Amino acid sequence: MSLTKKFDKDKLILGFAAPALAILAALVITSLIILATGSDPFHAYEVMVDFGSKSDSQVWIVNKATPYYLSALAVAIGFRMNLFNIGVDGQYRIAAFFAAVVGGALTLPGIIQIPVMILVAMIVGAMWAGIAGLLKTTRGVSEVISTIMLNAIGASLIGYLLQDGRLAEKEGNLIHTPYLPDSAHFFEIPTVPKPIYGFVVIAALAGAVYWFGLNRTRFGFDLRTVGRSESAAQASGVNVKRMVITSMVLSGAMAGLVGMPTLLGVSYNYGTDFPTGIGFTGIAIALLGRNHPIGMALGALLWGFLDRTGTQLEFEGYAQEIVGVIQGVIVLCVVIAYEVVRRYGLKMQQRKVGEELAAQAKSDKAEVSA
Repeated sequence: MSLTKKFDKDKLILGFAAPALAILAALVITSLIILATGSDPFHAYEVMVDFGSKSDSQVWIVNKATPYYLSALAVAIGFRMNLFNIGVDGQYRIAAFFAAVVGGALTLPGIIQIPVMILVAMIVGAMWAGIAGLLKTTRGVSEVISTIMLNAIGASLIGYLLQDGRLAEKEGNLIHTPYLPDSAHFFEIPTVPKPIYGFVVIAALAGAVYWFGLNRTRFGFDLRTVGRSESAAQASGVNVKRMVITSMVLSGAMAGLVGMPTLLGVSYNYGTDFPTGIGFTGIAIALLGRNHPIGMALGALLWGFLDRTGTQLEFEGYAQEIVGVIQGVIVLCVVIAYEVVRRYGLKMQQRKVGEELAAQAKSDKAEVSA
């Protein structure tokens, strides 16, 4: 009993050691980089904390973190299956585009209009990601290559359809789909000085569904089994090809939600100024959060914090690229720190097992001698 408790204690210590080591290493490396540019790192951290603690910044960070979090969830579904869905960026963009087209063509009560648009986005994202799944299972095409190619194809398709006289209209220098009716405006959470997008609730529910589906269902068990060993999963009766396609479809469906906070809460149309690159940010956040819903939520908030405070650093005379460097260093330190702690924990367990076996052998020898 005491041995079990000791193992649990060791596991808890290792669990805290990894993020602590990552944060310490990231701070040290980042400080050295800032010093190398001739600036004061401590002043930079002071500026970031001071600016990020303001109420308007906190609201901005939460709103920015919402699509980041959804993107990380989409990537994490593939990661848990040992699939690298690099196409989340293209999937959410083409999903948001067709959702905007459908939403702009309909005038229904909000209780119908909004779910219809969300459903369209998820279906389009799922179909777009499903293409990569089919190519992998039927032709052996790497999902990394196919999803990157689908990103380019999706961007070209949007560029073709997003033209005045086709599925879009021109307003000044911008070209965008028709504006959504007022009934398609998602609710907001009233806060001071600005409201928080109501889609943060959907993001939280998506994280809960992700956790429950992976950890409390047979499907999640099969998915994790295939991710660890396809041959073992196949031997246990799991249809690996079907799991690959299903995982890509689910990842794409989750990716379809990424553009919804912007579409339903900010722009109310899809135009040439619609945000891009969120899918690639999701990869970094999924790595940062170790594919855990709470870890990814914290990572998304951290990314939003760095985005927000980075603009203030520029006003203070720091290099424009410093925030990107900080983000890269953090991800790198997290990946390395978790791997170092994992290997140390494995060696520690092997040593404990060896000691137990040696003690048991000594005890058995003593009994035989007696």
